[in-house]
Amino acid sequence: MEQTYVMIKPDGVKRHLIGEIIKRIENKGYRIVKMEMRKLHKEIVREHYSHLTDKPFYPEIEEYIISGEVVCMIVEGERAVEGVRQLLGSTDGLLASPGTIRGDYATSKTYNLCHASDSTESAEIEIKRFFG
Repeated sequence: MEQTYVMIKPDGVKRHLIGEIIKRIENKGYRIVKMEMRKLHKEIVREHYSHLTDKPFYPEIEEYIISGEVVCMIVEGERAVEGVRQLLGSTDGLLASPGTIRGDYATSKTYNLCHASDSTESAEIEIKRFFG
């Protein structure tokens, strides 16, 4: 079974969408093997988004991610990385297809409810980063 890392971002938590997001993941047949709610610190956010820290929009992302609690999850199942990303839809919530989590609930490219690993290699790194 493949594992992936999923994070419900502060807008998903604040808008009380945790249950809906988890329901969609589980209804697709994936299993949540570990889950924890926490508030992230700047250091781990910088590490997680290190590929974006030199971008002019990075400060907005950092401020957003540390603005409230997030839900960190390890999700397991057949082709979990690809499958969960399909469930989420396009990163830009306004371009995401209806029926996807972002298509139904996201309000922008920044406020897009969730993060999910983009490869099995990223999943392994992110699971270690957030769960040790």
